[in-house]
Amino acid sequence: MLERRPTHDDLIDHLVRSTALQRGEAARVILDVLAYFDETTEDFVRRRHRELQAGGLVNTEIFERVAAELPHRAVAPQELSLRQLRRIVYG
Repeated sequence: MLERRPTHDDLIDHLVRSTALQRGEAARVILDVLAYFDETTEDFVRRRHRELQAGGLVNTEIFERVAAELPHRAVAPQELSLRQLRRIVYG
């Protein structure tokens, strides 16, 4: 299956004009930002759980923090209970 890679030449041109980025760097930044915003709620919850757990937090703290972070995502998902967050991580 071919990977869909849209071009964003106008945005790349804007970044090159308005920053010190070279064209290739600007394209990479755009793709990184798009990938960040493409992350599903479930992927975000799992990723943040791993990150916070690696930082030494326990599940009680992790799920409360993730619940507080979710509404601040670019496209906020529906509100999820702590139980729903646990189910995303543990099934």
